[in-house]
Amino acid sequence: MAMGPEKIVPIDIEDEMSRSYIDYSMSVIVSRALPDVRDGLKPSQRRVLVAMNDLNLSPSSNYRKCAKIAGDASGNYHPHGEAVIYPTLVRMAQNFNLRYTLVDGQGNFGSVDGDPPA
Repeated sequence: MAMGPEKIVPIDIEDEMSRSYIDYSMSVIVSRALPDVRDGLKPSQRRVLVAMNDLNLSPSSNYRKCAKIAGDASGNYHPHGEAVIYPTLVRMAQNFNLRYTLVDGQGNFGSVDGDPPA
């Protein structure tokens, strides 16, 4: 397979960096930061709920430690570490953070006044 001569096109580095950054940031906002229109969940929230389902956690089951849920969600569904999973789980249990709490938390999950969760 014969290759033709390469054509190098000069571009302005500032324009290229600006365009590339905007493209990347929009991609992150659309894929991670905005809730999905189908169910209203962000990807990290969906991963936590799937991990809880895998552990057979339901409203009628016993409470489990957040570390167990966060570890399972991180190990099975979230390749970037556990740093995002625990705060997501905490926000899902705070009645002042979501209109409808998705997780029934037992213990200290913070307060409106800014007290951190335990």
